[in-house]
Amino acid sequence: MSTEYRHITRIAETDLDGSLKVAYALSKVRGIGASMARAIVEKGGVDPECRLGFLSEQDLEKLEDIMKNPAKYNLPSWLFNRQKDLESGKNVHLSGSDLVLQTKTDIDLMKATKSWKGYRHSYGLKVRGQRTKTTGRKGKAIGVKKKRPPTAGGR
Repeated sequence: MSTEYRHITRIAETDLDGSLKVAYALSKVRGIGASMARAIVEKGGVDPECRLGFLSEQDLEKLEDIMKNPAKYNLPSWLFNRQKDLESGKNVHLSGSDLVLQTKTDIDLMKATKSWKGYRHSYGLKVRGQRTKTTGRKGKAIGVKKKRPPTAGGR
């Protein structure tokens, strides 16, 4: 543990609050959930009750390396967010801007192949079979506008 305290710590291209516990702070990174964060902290050998701002540079580098290469540290593949990736066929875990870019690429592929999910994405509709008759009406006019009642003055 470091003797100096950092209020903001940068891990995986994300600024994290130093006052949070390590596992909870790591879950603030896009693509890292609570279970993955706990597994990363356990493999990194860091005290889970410690605050992120008190960690040393070596601990932060080790945690970031585990986040980028979880397979190298023998984390279970069911924790990864891309199992059997289409391009490589391997179990991969993406986080940060890589996850956003890959999701956009997947949606573009669905649109290009004209799959039903791609069609729904392109029209901005619900994709996973939710009802649309009463919900998901954002961006459209809702309801009926009432007429103004006539006034007594004949205006």
